[in-house]
Amino acid sequence: MRIRQFAWPDYDAVAAVWATAGREVVPRAELAAKLTRDPELFLVAEDGLAVAGVVMGTYDGRRGWILRLAVHPGHRRRGIASALVGELEQRLKALGCPRVNLLVLPDNTAGLRFWQELGYLPMPDVLCTKAMT
Repeated sequence: MRIRQFAWPDYDAVAAVWATAGREVVPRAELAAKLTRDPELFLVAEDGLAVAGVVMGTYDGRRGWILRLAVHPGHRRRGIASALVGELEQRLKALGCPRVNLLVLPDNTAGLRFWQELGYLPMPDVLCTKAMT
């Protein structure tokens, strides 16, 4: 397995991983806007020639965020998710990031367990959101 920065030729394979993993596919335009900020924080894991997993992070100068992590179901239980998170954490640390946040849906008990095993602790914060359309 090899972890590297996302490149545009990866888009279709990354979109397929997101879709197969049951995640919303980030449209090209939205992804292009994200990549103008911190492209080094969008990583793919290759297993052979196939994109097996993907993680997208961002850093606003105060906090790092893990926005999206997905591993193709055919490649799970091989340590790919943990390796992607570990590489992202190293890159965030190199940028001077003091803390990393992420969101887990309340009914995702397996996801919450995964994140807790990596040292992420649940917080009692309340998520507020507003669509800007």
